[in-house]
Amino acid sequence: MVRLQQSSADESPRASAGDQLKKVALRLFAERGVDGVTVREIAAAAGQKNHGAVGYYFGSKEALVRAIVMDGAIALDRERNAAIDRLEATGGPHCVRDVIDALIQPVLDLHDEHYVQFIVIFAMTHRDMMLDAIDPAWNHAYGRCLDHLRRLTPHLPGTIQNQRFVFMGAYVGAVLAARQRALADHSRAHPMWSSAASIEHFLQTLAALVSAPVDLATPMMNGMAGREAIFLPDPPGPIG
Repeated sequence: MVRLQQSSADESPRASAGDQLKKVALRLFAERGVDGVTVREIAAAAGQKNHGAVGYYFGSKEALVRAIVMDGAIALDRERNAAIDRLEATGGPHCVRDVIDALIQPVLDLHDEHYVQFIVIFAMTHRDMMLDAIDPAWNHAYGRCLDHLRRLTPHLPGTIQNQRFVFMGAYVGAVLAARQRALADHSRAHPMWSSAASIEHFLQTLAALVSAPVDLATPMMNGMAGREAIFLPDPPGPIG
């Protein structure tokens, strides 16, 4: 991650300019994808007269993208770890829903409304780059959540659990990206997406997806069990 040093008051304008570039770039990337935005457009939208501002503050467009990915990944990992720590301190998590809340509430609380939409698009178009940008140390909480979900769904074979986690990541990304996209549209009201009841319903369906009984034909189950040791979900992105 590109870190902006702030060792003196003279450097605070530099940090502010860099933060503004990241904020603007994140919005543009969420709207048009990384490949659909130039560094000149980012600089202009951020109010920078110097078209080379991205290179000046970050070194390259790729470094800017990596910094944006890591900003969100760090924020999510910290909040998810804190949530799991609180649950474990009281002997939990006690149920799948506890873990789902720990996974999803930090995403809902993200400061920038464009991050999820950006990550979903970026994962589809540049997955290798996204995974390479994430320091594994800042994706630890997601693994803790999966460990608890495995413990809390003993009725599911390991291969089925791993498939559920793949389904879960796709579901979370798609639903929350759709929500962000709708809420960013201020031309009209979006009562479903702004409703607390809709979020609660989403969390209930996510818990059901993870924990629902499996009903597959025995030969199919046997075939899956034979591959259990080698089938693992892909490394997760910051959202899941």
